[in-house]
Amino acid sequence: MPTAGVEFAKVSYTPAGGPSILREISLSLAAGTTTALLGRSGSGKTTLLRTVNGLVRPTSGEVTVNGQSVTSLSSSEELVVLRRGIGYVIQETGLFPHMTIERNAGFGLELADRPKAEIAARAREVLQQSGLDYDALRERFPWQLSGGQRQRVGLARALALAPPVLLMDEPFGALDPLTRSEMQAMFKSMQQQLHKTVLLVTHDLGEALFLADRVVIIDSGEVVADLHSAEVFESENLHVKDYVSAVRHLFAK
Repeated sequence: MPTAGVEFAKVSYTPAGGPSILREISLSLAAGTTTALLGRSGSGKTTLLRTVNGLVRPTSGEVTVNGQSVTSLSSSEELVVLRRGIGYVIQETGLFPHMTIERNAGFGLELADRPKAEIAARAREVLQQSGLDYDALRERFPWQLSGGQRQRVGLARALALAPPVLLMDEPFGALDPLTRSEMQAMFKSMQQQLHKTVLLVTHDLGEALFLADRVVIIDSGEVVADLHSAEVFESENLHVKDYVSAVRHLFAK
């Protein structure tokens, strides 16, 4: 049986004074695989993803990353160590506008007090790995790049510490269709080489099927479908059929 890279055991989350966002979610994500989380806006996808790196603390249940319980960590120092082993890519990239591309890419290493030579070498490596011309772009600032280039820098930064786990929250959602397709192809090729444990939040079924080994649909904080991506179009699950119908509707004449 594949080793679990990330595991959710009856994870629930109810913010103080608010309704439940997650309801007893149990999932086991095999190490080295990509899992796509789909669902309507407000279904709980991003909240679940953020329990993995401790940005959201479950009300009950347990989250485990590579055998280590996230929910049992209590100190900020323990969370820092955890997060160094988890890459995090978001739609807006979160790049520091006052830092060069090179420094943005290597900032995690800088925080980890790695030697300058190591930081420089690793920044070059991950920027090139993400499809960027290091020599041409290293001294530029985020505002001098296109949206696709900024997203590549965000991905490079997430990979700099060589984390075994990668969280991706709508990473390509703000890009134009052609750039988005290029980024998807680049990431798929990269994942085939790196074999990270990837949790991808997306609204796009096509993106999920292209990038992920497994598709999980969340509705109102609960898992309503969990299947291999190759099974999606043949599934009789009503939630899956709704997604498939919506995609086919786009191409209907």
